[in-house]
Formats: sequence, C-alpha cells, structure tokens
Amino acid sequence: MSQKQTILVVDDDESVTMSLSLLLKKAGYKAIAAYDPAQALELLSTHSPALVIHDMNFSRSTTGEEGLELLQAIRAIHDKLPVILITAWGSIDLAVAGMKLGANDFISKPWSNEHLLQVIKTALDLQHDKPTNSVSRAELDQQFDFTEIVGQDPKFLQVLSTVGRISKTDAPVLILGESGTGKELIANALHHNSTRKNAELVKVNLGGVPGSLFESEMFGHVKGAFTDAKSDRKGRFEMAHLGSIFLDEIGDLDKSSQVKLLRVLQDQTYQAVGSSTTRKANVRVISATNCDLQQLVADGDFREDLLYRINLITLRLPPLRERPTDIPLIAHKVLASLASRYGMSGVTLAKDGEIWLIHQPWPGNIRQLTQVIERTVLMSGATILTRDVFTETQAASESQPLTNTKDNIPVTGLTLEEVEKVMIEKSLSQFDNNLTQVASALGLTRQALYRRLEKYGIAP
Repeated sequence: MSQKQTILVVDDDESVTMSLSLLLKKAGYKAIAAYDPAQALELLSTHSPALVIHDMNFSRSTTGEEGLELLQAIRAIHDKLPVILITAWGSIDLAVAGMKLGANDFISKPWSNEHLLQVIKTALDLQHDKPTNSVSRAELDQQFDFTEIVGQDPKFLQVLSTVGRISKTDAPVLILGESGTGKELIANALHHNSTRKNAELVKVNLGGVPGSLFESEMFGHVKGAFTDAKSDRKGRFEMAHLGSIFLDEIGDLDKSSQVKLLRVLQDQTYQAVGSSTTRKANVRVISATNCDLQQLVADGDFREDLLYRINLITLRLPPLRERPTDIPLIAHKVLASLASRYGMSGVTLAKDGEIWLIHQPWPGNIRQLTQVIERTVLMSGATILTRDVFTETQAASESQPLTNTKDNIPVTGLTLEEVEKVMIEKSLSQFDNNLTQVASALGLTRQALYRRLEKYGIAP
C-alpha cells in the first residue's frame, strides 16, 4: 500500500497486542497498542487510526461491560470508524451485543491470522468505497459485468451500484427479496465481478438439505464414515475453496445445522465427516432468503449470532411491482431467449400486451412473469402477443391447471406413505424443486415438507 494505515489494537494482554502488532506490521499496516480503554481513547484522539481492534474483556471485568463501554465511547467520537471485536467462542453473545452497538465485525479466539487480515481488509475496503447518490445503467455497464441482469429502474440501479462496489471485497452479503426477484442473479454478479471470479461459485439450496445430511453435504465425508460412504466425497465448502458459496434459502435451515454453519463461518475451518483433519474454507459467503430473519430470530427459529455473521452487507431486492418500467425490458429478453431455445423467431410484444403485463401484480415476480410469457407463446401460437392473447391463454390455463399434483397417481396397491411419497416427488418435478410452491400445492408448511423429505430420503 502506498501509505501505511494505522490500526489501533486494544487488549490488556501484552502477548496479544504484541502478536497482533507484529502480524499487522508484516501485512503492511502501522500498529499502535493500548492496554485499557482510557489509553485507547487517548490514542484515538492523537493518532486517528483507520481501524480499531479491541478485546471485549479487560482485567476489571470478564463479562464484557468494559468492552461494550469502549465501543460506545468510540462510536460517540467516530460513528463511522471500523471496529472489529475480539471475543471467545463461548462469549459470542457479547459480539452480537457489540454488533448491535455498531461494531463492523467480530472474530473469536483463537483466530486464524489469514482470516483476521481478510476481515481487516474487507472493513477498510468498505470504509473507503462510498455509495453514489445516482448512477445510470450505462455507467454501471462500463465498470461491471451485469450482462445477465435486466433493469433500469432507479431503485434497482442503486442495488446494482452497491453490488458493483462491494463485489471486490470479501464482505459476507445477505440478499433479501420475495421469491422470484432474482436473488441468484445478484449472487452470480457478486461472484463474477469479484477477485474470486476464476474460482468456483458453489450454489446450495439449504431448504433442500435435511439436517441429517447437512454435514456430509457441506463438509464432505471420508470413505467408511457411515454405512453408505463407499468413497470420499467433497463437501460444498471444499468445492468453493478460494471462490464463493451461495447459501440460498438460509432462513429454512434447522437450528442444529445453524450451529454447524456458524462454526465454519466463524473459524473458516471444518472437518469432513469421519475425518480428524481440519481443513480451511477460504470462501466468500453470499446468503439469500425470502424470510424475515429478524422475525425468525424473535421467534427463536434463527440464531442471532449467525444473522450477524452473514449480513455485513444486506441487499434488498425490490419486487417487480415496485419496478414496473422494467417489466417490458424483462419481457423482451424472455422472448429473445425463447426464440433461441425453440427457434420461434418473429414473436413480438404488442403495446397493449406490454401495458397488460405492467398492470399485473406478479406475486411470483420475475419467475412468474417468465412462466406466463413462455406459456402464452407455447399455448397460443401467436406471433404478436396482445392483451387478448395473454388473457385468453391465462383463462385456458386456469380452467385446466398444469400443476394439479393429485392427478394420475396410481393408488392401487400402494400404502398411504407410498402415495404421499409419490405426490411429493411429482410436485417437486412439476414445480422445478421450488419448495415453497411444493409445500403450498400439497397443503403443508415448509417445515412439515422438510420432515417428509428427510423421512422418505428425498433430496431435491
């Protein structure tokens, strides 16, 4: 770096401050040390550090009050100064309390030097990369690769601007949005515009991973680890090493699996099932959900410490109804895709067809819009998609539902459980493994559906 950035280390253990200072100097930073909160505040005013790392416990207390008081004092003086907390694994609740008070991140003892330096770099990168008030699509396309993504709505452009700015960092990102809003496309864009783009982007639908298979799926297993382990198997984190991992539907992860995920995100290490060897997980974590995670935390269904570990940056995707001017753009892209896939060139969208699309509520967002256009093209055979063509096709499809999961099931000679399994498998096929739609069609809650998937050994 052209000019050394100063980092203030605060800990009453001299061996810790010395170790961290040596690490920081070796990494190209200037380190200064304080051994109590009062000295830290004095150095803060005289040296203007770019970042602070401080322990949560000092000699006067082992419950974290001094650490929280120091954080509040720092925030009162510098509300934007990056602060990274140090805590023990058993005191993660202290780190969560600190995050609520404005800390940027936390690490637990004993830490990985590589991970700590990565956290520091991310915090400093985010500090120096300020958002812009307005940006045009042309400007974004000059800087970033957003070729898969369609949209010019101002709200949506702000999201893309943020994606571009944070893509070069390793900040964990939580993507929130209704079903079908394009969360996976945003995850793709984050990875393909990052410094990790030459490595893998591994995608995992956590809603489809039963708790009993979580460790094997995510961390892998070695031959002989359990009855059916005929050979070694790579887990998703090993596949994503040096790249990114996309944890879709993270709000549907069961509590026991949440603890296991928190461990690997916290330490960036894991062990394959049946192995005693510790492996590194150098990955950029991107998560997504259509759930209200804060409500799940309040209900006791989602760990608060995991929430703070995955949402250093939160992106909220606007639903399609809030970006109506983008609907015709998306529709034309869908038609171009259909022309390429089916060889149906010459299908165009009439103006009254555009207006009809714009005025629909689209609760399923882009996914539903795409399905309606494709179904209309295939069922109507029309070359000009007018309002009447859309409404007539919709009426025909509603009178003969394509997703009646209860039809054509051969119940003769099957037990009740076998019938249930067949219905679930047919529903998964018809809804392309969308568990929300499958659960709705079968009249089940998502949790009830997960229990049945695990019971019958069905992995979507």
